Amino acid sequence: MAGLHPSPLAGKKNTRTVGRNFQPVFLIMFTLLMLGGIAARLAYLQIVEGSSHRQRAESNRIRVIAKQPERGNIFDRNGKLLASTRYPRSVYLWPMAHTKPSWPIIGPRLAAILDVPQAEIEKKLDEAGVNSSSLIRIARDLNEAQITAIKEYANELPEVEIHTEAVRYYPHGRELAHVLGYTRELTAEQLKEKKSAGYRLGDVIGQMGVEKAYEKVLRGEWGGQQVEVDGAGRPLRVLGEKQAKAGNDLHLTLDLNMQKAAEKALNGKNGAIVALNPKNGAVLALVSHPTFDPNIFSKQKLSQKDWESVQGADHPLVNRALSAFPPASTFKIVTTTAGLESGKFSPNTVLQTYGSLNIGGTRFGEWNHAGFGPLGFVGAMQWSSDTFFYQIGKGVGGPTLIEWTRKYGFGQKTGFEFASEEAKGLVPDENWKQKAWKIPWTVGDTINMSIGQGALQTTPLQVAIMFAVPANGGYRVQPHLLKDNENAQTWRETLNLKPSTTKILRDGLRKVVAEGTGKVLNKPTIPPVAGKSGTAEAWNRGVKQNHAWFGAYAPADNPEVLIVAFAEHSGGGGGSVAAPMILQIMEDYFQQKYPGKYQKPQVPQSDNNRRN
Repeated sequence: MAGLHPSPLAGKKNTRTVGRNFQPVFLIMFTLLMLGGIAARLAYLQIVEGSSHRQRAESNRIRVIAKQPERGNIFDRNGKLLASTRYPRSVYLWPMAHTKPSWPIIGPRLAAILDVPQAEIEKKLDEAGVNSSSLIRIARDLNEAQITAIKEYANELPEVEIHTEAVRYYPHGRELAHVLGYTRELTAEQLKEKKSAGYRLGDVIGQMGVEKAYEKVLRGEWGGQQVEVDGAGRPLRVLGEKQAKAGNDLHLTLDLNMQKAAEKALNGKNGAIVALNPKNGAVLALVSHPTFDPNIFSKQKLSQKDWESVQGADHPLVNRALSAFPPASTFKIVTTTAGLESGKFSPNTVLQTYGSLNIGGTRFGEWNHAGFGPLGFVGAMQWSSDTFFYQIGKGVGGPTLIEWTRKYGFGQKTGFEFASEEAKGLVPDENWKQKAWKIPWTVGDTINMSIGQGALQTTPLQVAIMFAVPANGGYRVQPHLLKDNENAQTWRETLNLKPSTTKILRDGLRKVVAEGTGKVLNKPTIPPVAGKSGTAEAWNRGVKQNHAWFGAYAPADNPEVLIVAFAEHSGGGGGSVAAPMILQIMEDYFQQKYPGKYQKPQVPQSDNNRRN
């Protein structure tokens, strides 16, 4: 054994053998970790985000072809159609169309056919979003040439579809423009505001008049089809359909015949005419001029000519029936009421009238520059004496006159449906004058106000409500257009006038027509009329051009119709300019309603005419 020696490697581990044994274990552990991570990710995607991914897949496979509802029709009080629907053809696109390689061909081709800038088309598609599952309208009201062109290039326009849609139509557009209003596609700002209410890109909304006031009633509910498409976006089958629900019809208190007669009576003059039932406030006609054609807003895009027609210097879109102007001598109804109800003047009051009065160092003139001698309230109304009413205004004082002005409803909205379009007008007082001019109220302000001048501002509709007070025996009514409300318990507020006050008002207004400034209405072609003229001082572009007013109701003893005519910057007087308008409307109304009772006198024929 002495020749045996221990090995130098004895007692040491074989490190190469250990390394070879560790590698398979490491690979197994790494593989298990990777498989575990994948499994966890798959579980997360299926369990946590599975619903979201399924919805995305469905949205790529299922498209919604929305169907716009028809707006409800609008009728007048006699069932005549005022607003309906027509069915033009429109062009629609899938929003994803302009992200595809074919868009450089589709975009320019469509833009050329439709005469719409390509950038405008792309903007609409971008607003909808690439993943939108709804078709987007990019043009409406196609003509036959455009339809033919799209069909001819059908191979180049695979994402383009033509559909028929419901579009608003007004058969009597210009005569009814300000009362019906119009519909127009939502602006981007309106869409943000209305999206929560179910409005969508390309939707239309009432922008003015009845269309705006009764939008919720007229609009209806969207419908549509769920369509399964293939990978190229081509429809395979209809999965479901929801019928669009048409909006509700509206029946208005408006009388189409009277509306047309009022438009004709204005005869192109700028101004407004309001007709209503003085007992319940039902509006029978509401005309404003200049007017416009509301049908132009049903187009996809306004032409330059269309745009100019609604943006003229005379502001055709402004509803003058709801705009404020000085009421002039029509306001003497309020001054009479304030004088009698205050107790400062009795029904038997007689005052001397003059060519002018010097009050507070200022000379206030009579309109005829001579005066009318001694007058009572009825006579002063008959001749519209300014100096008589100056004395009444001074006697009652500014606060009392202002109080009765507000009781008649001036300085506030009437409650009419067009709240956003209606002006409040202005009833000036001490606070207003201090704020506006930084000077105190004076007796001169009261004098001016007593004859409807100065800073006082009222709308033709408010003036009509004022005339309704004596017409119905002392009630302030609320004007309205919805016929459903006409026979219901309409809102009325009594002014608690003394019977003697009401009598003097009615007698005075009747005397105006029978023997005073409104004799043009004293005709056998209509029943007895009561009314009052007004001529408001006004300047137009530096030239004095007065406003002309007349308000009247008939029959005088039991009124069924009340009309206020206002001619803006007519340059004439109320009795000579506005009263003939009312005569024309009343003749048309009463001769149609009571045939044979009120007829124009026949002009006798000459012998030559008889022989011929």
